Amino acid sequence: MGLLLGVATMMSTTTVGAQEVRAVDVLAEVGIIEKLETAVPGELRFRDHTGAELMFADLFTDGKPAILTLNYANCPMLCNLQLTGLVTALKEMNDTAGIDFNIITVSINPEEKTEDAAEVRSRYLDSYGRANADWNFLVGEQEVITAIASSVGFGYRFLPEQDEFAHTTALILLSPEGKVSRYIYGIDYDPETLRLSLLETASGEVRSSIDRLILFCFQYDATKGRYAPAIMNLTRIGGA
Repeated sequence: MGLLLGVATMMSTTTVGAQEVRAVDVLAEVGIIEKLETAVPGELRFRDHTGAELMFADLFTDGKPAILTLNYANCPMLCNLQLTGLVTALKEMNDTAGIDFNIITVSINPEEKTEDAAEVRSRYLDSYGRANADWNFLVGEQEVITAIASSVGFGYRFLPEQDEFAHTTALILLSPEGKVSRYIYGIDYDPETLRLSLLETASGEVRSSIDRLILFCFQYDATKGRYAPAIMNLTRIGGA
């Protein structure tokens, strides 16, 4: 097993002290810890794009696998890249979201309202352009956001100075029982890989990730003492 690690940052190497410690603290909290076979708590309550309240378990009554993403409406860069990449892959697949499998996008911003969920949902469904497709966009209180993020190993942090969230990105595949089956990293998704992953997830197969493309949606500019949105960190793990 080989390990290749590439990090692209704009951190100043001349800045030391509190600024560097602060950047390291954020990096320690942001990322993915795979929690395969962990069940997402079904009792977590969210609101959908219509304002209707539902429990997470309500989305798993049809025996279908699901793709879970954690994003937020006003993300300056990475969320749009991820969801656009997902739509691009979906367009190349014969199976249809909402019919053959489900997609669930949960906002990590507790300030977002159902109107935000409705606007983002409409944008990506229009881009998808598939008849009868569906996509669940959910908002909730901080307690339930923290609970679902923790259950799937999604680490993020709010940066109050910039009014932004430091976070990474992954498609988290959930079994028909709502258990974590697989993580697919990056922002560009191979349609055939996604199709086969959904089939295996539906049949109960669980696999850890061999290739990881981890992108962080923030960048610390030590020369200015602040974070700036950027694609920051690239990590790949592969066999040798």
